Amino acid sequence: MLSLPFAESFDLNACFDDITEHWSPKVVAQVNNQYVKVAKLLGQFVWHNHAEQDELFYVLRGHLKIEYEGGRVSQLPAGSIHVVPKGVLHNPVADEECWIVLIEPMDTLHTGDVETPLSKTIEQQLA
Repeated sequence: MLSLPFAESFDLNACFDDITEHWSPKVVAQVNNQYVKVAKLLGQFVWHNHAEQDELFYVLRGHLKIEYEGGRVSQLPAGSIHVVPKGVLHNPVADEECWIVLIEPMDTLHTGDVETPLSKTIEQQLA
């Protein structure tokens, strides 16, 4: 029998039960060369970009804003999916706690091109 590193199926909402730190994504699945991550967000994150990777945000609960250079803001209520193209400077903001799912290439750095106290390594996200 094939041994998978992640469960074949799971309760997505239950994945948030063990998340106690905001802006700390946890990998819950792998699809080809993409990780599926869950995170709870609150407050401002950090302006950053991912030079070589697109980033997909799915807002499961709450409301998320994605700020872009030049003043554009994407408003994302629960149920929204938003893709940030590679190389685009952006800053996620959650005025109230927000639950998201991220789908991104396995080598995507959490804070892109910026190192901050909020940065998490892939190993930390897999733990």
